[in-house]
Formats: sequence, C-alpha cells, structure tokens
Amino acid sequence: MTNYKKSKASDKEKETQAPANEPRQFTGQPPTTPYKLTDKDFRQINLRSILFFQFGWNYERMQGSGYLYTILSQLRKIYGDDTPELYAMMKTHAQFFNTSNFFNTIITGIDIAMEEKEQIVAKESVKGLKVGLMGPFAAVGDAIFASLVPTIFGAIAANMAQDGNPFGAILWFVAILAILVFRWKQLKFAYKEGVSLVTTMQHRLESLTNAATLLGVFMVGALVATMIRVKFAWEPQIGDLSVKIQDSADLILPRILPLAIVFGIYWLLGRKSMNSTRAIFIVIIVSVILSALGVITNIE
Repeated sequence: MTNYKKSKASDKEKETQAPANEPRQFTGQPPTTPYKLTDKDFRQINLRSILFFQFGWNYERMQGSGYLYTILSQLRKIYGDDTPELYAMMKTHAQFFNTSNFFNTIITGIDIAMEEKEQIVAKESVKGLKVGLMGPFAAVGDAIFASLVPTIFGAIAANMAQDGNPFGAILWFVAILAILVFRWKQLKFAYKEGVSLVTTMQHRLESLTNAATLLGVFMVGALVATMIRVKFAWEPQIGDLSVKIQDSADLILPRILPLAIVFGIYWLLGRKSMNSTRAIFIVIIVSVILSALGVITNIE
C-alpha cells in the first residue's frame, strides 16, 4: 500500500513538471527544469528587437529598457515568474546599454545562450559581455549600416530615379529587405555560436570598422562631386572683359563650390543650438536668395 502511494505521488509530481520546451505556468517558484529556447522565442525576440528596441530610449539608460523588453518573456521562462533571480536579471538588463540597432541581436543571442546554460550564475559574465561588446558593435554597425550602405545604395537609387528608372526604388527596397534579413538571421547564429563568437570576431572588428569608415569617406567624397549640382553663375564685367568665376574656381579645384558647401554645413552643425532641421532651412533660404541674385545656379 505504501509503495502504491509513493508511485501515485511520483506520477503526480511528474505531471506537474513542465517539459523543457513548453511554456511554464508561472507560479512564483524557480523552474524545476532548464528551459531551452524554441523558434517561437527567436521570432518573438526578433520582432521585438526590430519594432520596439528603441522604445523607452532616454539619456540616462538609452536602450536599456528596450533591451530588457526584447528578452523579458524569455527571462521569465528561464528564471520563473516573480522570483528573486528574475528581478535580479531584470535590474541587470535595465541598466545603461547603447549599441547599433543592426548588431544588437548578436549581443542578445550570446547573452541568452549564457543565461539559458548557467542561469543566474552568468549574471556578472552577461554584464561584462554587454559592456564589452556594445561599443565595438556600435562603431561597426553605424559605419556599415547607418552610413555606408544607405550612402551607396541611396546614391545609386537616387540617380536612377532622377533618370526616370523605376528600378532605383526597387533597388532601395531590396537593400532594406536584405538588412532586415541579416538582422533576423544573426540572433540564432549568435545563440548557437555563444561566447566563442566573441573570441572569433574580436580581432576582426577593428579592421572591419577602419575599412568601412575609409570606404564611407570615399563614398561621401564621390557624392559631394556628383550629387551637389551647383556652380557659380555670376560673371562680373571688368571693362570689356567678362570674368567667369566658375572657370577660375575650376582652375583652383574642380567642384570647389560643392565642397565648400559641405564644409560650411559641417561647420554649421557644430555650432551651439544648431540641429539638422535648422541647417536644412538655412541652406534652402540661402540657396533661394543667391539663386535669385544670380550668384549660383544648378548644373544642367
């Protein structure tokens, strides 16, 4: 009779234990079995990262609350709901965090792999991981995806659109779609590779950043010469002689006026209380006035 009761109690205990890959019933108790992330979890993290990562951005913690919200459901499954471990990790993830939107899920993937394996023991390692990677990934992500890719594909698409070629809009859409696919795939890749990905990539990040920055500078130079289509129209008369200011400027440096405009705007943006919106309005007003006075005109 005693053995029968023990057997029934054992069966009842097994029924109450949640399988490893199914969502747990949150009871305020630590999980009895380790939780392993599923494809549904990866989809949820990716969607939250793309749609809500910047929500709650502030100057004190920047992307901290967005990072926490991105993985909050998974933290509950790993640590259990209403547990001290969950609260401790929520406080950890709500701290200051700021990196590139295009690379943040690489950090998330490594982080969640560590927490899934070691749980609360990985707390200090996770903090070190986030602090150590957010800076390098911010530099690489901003250089490549926030500057280089939009500059190259934007210039090509804009030139095509100016010529009436609809493929320009399609090209821009394909570029944006490729970036979204890249962001979607990197989470699971980083999760599988785990911490080994850090040691594999750390020696390449600096070289990649420098190469992307250098290429970006070249592209900006090319865009200045090709996209800013303005020249001097003023031709003052000195006696019977007409002086062509544009020809004289070309002898000094071809396309010197577009270059001067870019440097002028760059200097303007560095002034106190100046922002990009005000700079745009200043450029528009000055351009209209100088064009009306016959000082500048567009290159046909």
